Amino acid sequence: MSLVATVVHQKEERYGEQGQAVWTPDTPHAHPLPFGVLTTSVIFDVVYLLTDNGKWSEIAFWMIAAGVIGGLAAAVFGLIDWLAIPSGTRAKRIGLWHGAGNVVVVVLFIVSWLLRADAPGESGAIPVILSLVGVALAGLTGWLGGELVDRLGVGVDDGAHLNSPSALSGRPASEGSSGAHRGERR
Repeated sequence: MSLVATVVHQKEERYGEQGQAVWTPDTPHAHPLPFGVLTTSVIFDVVYLLTDNGKWSEIAFWMIAAGVIGGLAAAVFGLIDWLAIPSGTRAKRIGLWHGAGNVVVVVLFIVSWLLRADAPGESGAIPVILSLVGVALAGLTGWLGGELVDRLGVGVDDGAHLNSPSALSGRPASEGSSGAHRGERR
């Protein structure tokens, strides 16, 4: 059995019927860094366009490189998590759109980066447009990821509440319940 198949099998055993995990998923922890770095690269592109100072374009160039590397790493964790979601569920469909959209985001930024490679200090219009489209699409795919976690409960422990013990403690999320369960108002 391959390493990926072994990890997926272990994660499948941890999912309940609704696709809720009883472990800390990898994907939500891996996404913020590449999204933040790629978004920041677009901000530096805008500053470059406003100031015509090539240093801002160079910074954007290297930010894109870092964001793409982070995005590729996040994609591995995302694929492993998605493979463990039960088939035929809304979560599986939303996860597919979320993951496929994020692949398109990374591809847009890779193309933007490659178009800048010969002159990082002079990005030009097409690379900046690709980056703008990429960050806009990342906003949509980020919302889909939020839908998976917040609305569908993928990656949320059963019994999770406001006073749940740390995932590092090895204790179940339902331990220490004070009546402040997820979704319950006081």
